Amino acid sequence: MALASRLEKTVKGTDLSLAGEALSLDRTGALWLPGHRTLVVSDLHLEKGSAYAARSGQFLPPYDTRETLSLLHEVIQRLDPACVVALGDSFHDARGPERMEPGDRAMVAALQEGRDWVWIAGNHDAAVSEGVGGRYCETLALGGLTLRHEPRPGAEAGEVAGHLHPCGKVSMRGRSVRRRCFIGDGRRLVMPAFGAYTGGLNVRDAVFEPLFPDGFTAYLLGDGRVFAIGRAMLGKA
Repeated sequence: MALASRLEKTVKGTDLSLAGEALSLDRTGALWLPGHRTLVVSDLHLEKGSAYAARSGQFLPPYDTRETLSLLHEVIQRLDPACVVALGDSFHDARGPERMEPGDRAMVAALQEGRDWVWIAGNHDAAVSEGVGGRYCETLALGGLTLRHEPRPGAEAGEVAGHLHPCGKVSMRGRSVRRRCFIGDGRRLVMPAFGAYTGGLNVRDAVFEPLFPDGFTAYLLGDGRVFAIGRAMLGKA
């Protein structure tokens, strides 16, 4: 049986509940909160390519910002949120907005038009405070949810965070796939990185253990859908 077909059998659905709030895990890695008409994305890392060039002379193709914003445009057009929350590390560094191409800056402004836009401060971009529209805050409460950048061990139920860039690996019949993923246990949810140039940390890494001491489910981003995979099926490498 093909790997994709085997994975189909593990799907438990992409609609979840957390702290009494309905969540929908989008195939792009965005989180949709239908009760609040709010779209949440995490770790865009805009202008990562230009940051590498400026700091170390390591040149990456300078298209990451445009690619990330194009994907964000697609999901905004499809869901039409009243509010967008960028869950920290939206820019790769505090000077990212200064390096944005005029066309990319205009695209951000167009995406913000007619809707509330919230930038949550991250460890990479905590000093960014103006010039990109929207409003900044450390955390945001929505109903029973608390949205913040970095997850906290022992946090109350309802935490939605990013920062860790979770990825999951599944191997079957000599084949394996490694995908970005959401990871949750019914109390908290850690979101995948949304940015085009972001890497990933395997969900079996020890850093996740204090966050999910009783186990978790990883929701891998597949081709056009999200796959729910139990911890036991996930590889460590």
